[in-house]
Amino acid sequence: MQRIERKEYLDWLIRWKEQQIIKVVSGVRRSGKSTLLDIFSNYLLQNGVAASQIIAINFEDADYEHLLNYRFLYDYIKEHILADKMNYIFLDEIQHVEEFEKAVDSLFLRDNCDIYITGSNAYFMSGELATLLSGRYVELRILPLSFKEFCLGFDNDMAKSAIFTQYLAIGSFPYTLRFIQHEREAKEYLRDIYNTVLLKDVVTRLKISDVTSLESVAKFLFHNIGSKISPTKIANTLKSAGKGIDQKTVDKYIRGLCDSLMFYEAARYNIKGKGFLSTQSKFYCVDIALRNLLVRGKDSDIGHILENIVFLELKRRGYDVYVGQLDDTEVDFIAMNPDGILYYQVSATALEESILNRELTPLRKISDNYPKYLLTLDEIFKTADYDGIKKINILDWLLDSWK
Repeated sequence: MQRIERKEYLDWLIRWKEQQIIKVVSGVRRSGKSTLLDIFSNYLLQNGVAASQIIAINFEDADYEHLLNYRFLYDYIKEHILADKMNYIFLDEIQHVEEFEKAVDSLFLRDNCDIYITGSNAYFMSGELATLLSGRYVELRILPLSFKEFCLGFDNDMAKSAIFTQYLAIGSFPYTLRFIQHEREAKEYLRDIYNTVLLKDVVTRLKISDVTSLESVAKFLFHNIGSKISPTKIANTLKSAGKGIDQKTVDKYIRGLCDSLMFYEAARYNIKGKGFLSTQSKFYCVDIALRNLLVRGKDSDIGHILENIVFLELKRRGYDVYVGQLDDTEVDFIAMNPDGILYYQVSATALEESILNRELTPLRKISDNYPKYLLTLDEIFKTADYDGIKKINILDWLLDSWK
């Protein structure tokens, strides 16, 4: 299997190399964090760094169980540091180390330590480490393979639409490229990811005893990607199905599932009032094939599936992504970064005039001059311009080949 180099992520690590700041790489399990560190390690070795300068520890490897205490970890690294050279320290899945922030802080004080840490949970950067190292770390949030990266695992002459079908079927986790044409094995692999994330990153951390209710909440979120959701709505729905669970518990489970990076929240943004709305966010999952593994009737929801794909791609491109509210209409996505704002509508097709008008109406109501796009799967009339609103084929947009 061809190893995907994750060029944008590698470039980020190279850009921050040897700068006096801690590099944090976060992402859901199996999204490629360990592989990224391996790729970066090879880059260092090819550019004048000796193997003795690299100290790499994966805390999910049983060989390093004795280092799961911060003091033992710090002493071990101190013993292996070369005094007269720069040392590159890779600490993979560091959330397993008790009070790891103390070891990281002590290493940070050394001028010849270039520190890289990874974790599978958003919460591992939300507590002591973030407080202790405020202003002294930068974070790279990685996702499973983009469609553009996924295509690198296929022959160039294969139709992009056929590859996209595979992308939805076997998923975007890097290892699933081994299961091209073997959907059953891909599903078994995805099931393992789901169980591991649920048990290790949610149940264990939150000390949840009612795993069945947690799974019910997870499946509700999977089933309702792209729909407005509130903890109260979920609690009421589950209660009517005979599963008693209160709103506070649902809220706790949602936060845990988002902290595990299995789900991402898209808050609503009032375009006219330029403020955030605190209720009825939308949620999107980290991988569509993972979602399809657990949801019946999955193929009938192509609109929300495409929304999910676009949401993740905007996150990959470095945007903060929100759902736009404008009077009684809704814009699928507002993508913001320091350079400005982009507006997106997503639809499986817009060939029928009624659907086209429905999708264009919210964008036409926006009075500013920021770029506005309509993304569809249409192969005929795949590009068009409606008074400045650009219609683009989603696959072309994902591959950056529409410009």
